[in-house]
Amino acid sequence: MKNRTIAGLCVALVATVVSATALAQVSVSEPWVRATVPQQKATGAFMQLTAAEDAKLVEVRSPAAKVVEVHEMAMEGNVMKMRAIPALALPAGKPVALKPGGYHVMLIDLVAPVKEGETVPLTLVVEGKDGKRTTVDVAATVRPLNAPGVAPMHKH
Repeated sequence: MKNRTIAGLCVALVATVVSATALAQVSVSEPWVRATVPQQKATGAFMQLTAAEDAKLVEVRSPAAKVVEVHEMAMEGNVMKMRAIPALALPAGKPVALKPGGYHVMLIDLVAPVKEGETVPLTLVVEGKDGKRTTVDVAATVRPLNAPGVAPMHKH
């Protein structure tokens, strides 16, 4: 009887881990952060996200900054403006680009300068359709200030 109970618990545990893994199936490709100059207090993080199932990016955390936000850039009149958004939709199987001039992660109030060649840890918080949240740890490489894809100057 004990063996059946233990076996049943093991099956339930494996099923729970498998369902959590399915929810967490967000692949991240080419994560990078733009290097900073002395006294610069903010920078951007960029990557491509692809979710196996419909989900949304609801939060990003990093020990490199006191504040981390997901931002959207959009034209308002003739001015490019940037604003924080509460969540970013990740449609199943469709790559979502976080890139200069579009959606991106802002690292604000940096705790130290970010130098080319370093790695910045990021934790992505993803919410599935069922409301359950999982995290995806990312190591983003710091690229030079003049890395391709530099966005035009904008206003907050």
